[in-house]
Amino acid sequence: MTGQARIVVWLLAVLCGLAAVGLGVIAAVADLDTAGQVASVAGSVAGLVGVALSCYTLLRPSAAGSHGTAATAAGARSVAAGGSIGRAVTGDRVTLTTPPAAPPATAGTSGSAQATGERGIAATGGIGEAITGDEARA
Repeated sequence: MTGQARIVVWLLAVLCGLAAVGLGVIAAVADLDTAGQVASVAGSVAGLVGVALSCYTLLRPSAAGSHGTAATAAGARSVAAGGSIGRAVTGDRVTLTTPPAAPPATAGTSGSAQATGERGIAATGGIGEAITGDEARA
């Protein structure tokens, strides 16, 4: 989560806390009918804001495009990923007897990965295991 997103989340949490305290004060000072009406209006407004944020999230560009990660594979049986790859197998008649290796930990997945040529493998993150030969056993 980015620093700006953390600030927004904390501000929303504080705002919700203040709203709850405000409704409690209204219930204590006024009466329960007034507090119920105020809570009903506040809930309706919060629901509409939630719908608007959901629509915005669905319609905005993907997160992968906004972080500058790009992956392209241009060769026969090439593999490219905009993140990490546990296991990539491009060979024929490969026998797999072990579980996939975990990709090495990486600091981030920014940049681009381009796999060119036959059976090329590229990733913006780590690659745990790449099997490109025919009739290999792993």
